[in-house]
Amino acid sequence: QVPLVESGGGLVQAGGSLRLSCRVSGRTVRYMAWFRQAPGKEREFVASIRWSGGHTYYADSVKERFAISRDSAKTTLYLQMNSLKPEDTAVYYCAEGTGTILSMASNPRGYNYWGQGTQVTVSS
Repeated sequence: QVPLVESGGGLVQAGGSLRLSCRVSGRTVRYMAWFRQAPGKEREFVASIRWSGGHTYYADSVKERFAISRDSAKTTLYLQMNSLKPEDTAVYYCAEGTGTILSMASNPRGYNYWGQGTQVTVSS
């Protein structure tokens, strides 16, 4: 299996920006998404994108600050994160859903392939 590979995490001050990247597998997918998990918390939805049409969906906590996108060749998924807050600190995961339906686009169970995660730390 071709793994998903995330990159771009790091340490940033509050108010700063980071861009995460995820090299996709090449499988035929319906949705791709970013999730995050902070220590002691459940994995939570951040953003998703319908791979063919490009429609995007966001968690309320990141709307107007984060943007999910893909390159035109559909080889890389991105998450542009602006105005970062300390509560954005988490491990961020890229996910592929080969059979995801819209109602499951924000649910981790809607995705069947995951990257290893990349740490994002926002200092106050």
